[in-house]
Amino acid sequence: MAIQFLIRRSSRFALLLGAVLCCSYPLSAVQSSRKVLIRDITQIEGVRNNQLVGYGLVIGLRGTGDRQQTFFTVQTLANAMQRMGVQIAPGVVVVKNVAAVFVTAELPPFSRTGMKLDITVSSVGDAKSLEGGVLLLTALRAADGEVYAVAQGPLIIGGYSEGNTGNGKTVNHPTVGRISSGAVIERDAAVDLKEFHTISLLLLNSDFTAASDIANVINKDFSKLIANAIDSRKIDIDVAASGESSVPILISRVQNLAIQMQAPAKVIVNERTGTIVMGGDVKLSPVSVIHGSLTIQVETIQLVSQPPAFSSGTTVTIPQTTVTVKDPPAQSIQLEEGANVEELIKGLHAIGATSHDIVAILQAIKSAGGLQADLEII
Repeated sequence: MAIQFLIRRSSRFALLLGAVLCCSYPLSAVQSSRKVLIRDITQIEGVRNNQLVGYGLVIGLRGTGDRQQTFFTVQTLANAMQRMGVQIAPGVVVVKNVAAVFVTAELPPFSRTGMKLDITVSSVGDAKSLEGGVLLLTALRAADGEVYAVAQGPLIIGGYSEGNTGNGKTVNHPTVGRISSGAVIERDAAVDLKEFHTISLLLLNSDFTAASDIANVINKDFSKLIANAIDSRKIDIDVAASGESSVPILISRVQNLAIQMQAPAKVIVNERTGTIVMGGDVKLSPVSVIHGSLTIQVETIQLVSQPPAFSSGTTVTIPQTTVTVKDPPAQSIQLEEGANVEELIKGLHAIGATSHDIVAILQAIKSAGGLQADLEII
């Protein structure tokens, strides 16, 4: 008597019916505006932060430092010991309480000698944790190669790692720590504002209208022509023509002026995660969206007939295929003139559209001319 085995194999194919869009005449969107201070939407050219970086050692770890195969850690330790007058051979040093790290910080504008900075310390070897460690004196350099600060002190870690490789637990990032006020500025990096004959304001977001409005507001406040919009991002102010006694007073006066700022009509879509972020003034032309899904499921069942042991028969496989088609009725939504993207998305969620479906539908609406906004896919 033959013995039968049942082998079941299934594969799914999903087809998404595209969104059917009907868009009529364009909508003349009236954007809402709000008053904003010039200081909140601009920065001053030449006044900025500078990045600092240094390489050093963290000591005092509880056996969680770099392992023996991290050769640069041992070499760095040997060099540090040599500066202290102790000669050691790097090849024979075995320590587990030392870790090589990079130290980073931001040097703010108008920094003076003696001011302190917060620093971030990150392991560059195979250390397990920097918990309980102390950073040795480390020089922090800028892009010009000069030392602007020195850092040292005990680390604060926002995580921990316990146990071994087979049975352990790690919370957050135990190989990255911070030292509050851990660096001292040793070189003056302040900008001399007395040398400024022209102050240039740079818009954080490029906008010709905003640049023109800023120049007009400044000229109106000073009752003379001292500001000029150079392009969509830069506004120049003549220091001598302003009549102010000092550059800081002029900057303070200008930064506290306000303009009517129009929010840009923009929709940001992250296609990888299905995240959608939109401005409140994004409008749609009258639009109809029909959305449905067609699912085809193919199941292959193989019946295996196997003869009894020590018989002269052969094993026979008989495939059986079953095709199932599910085509639910398409669901639709309609939006009137002046509807926004939030109303569209609420309607799409109501008919069961997923985030990735919504991304595809927004792209289709934009292609059809129904979305009165800039659609940016990231």
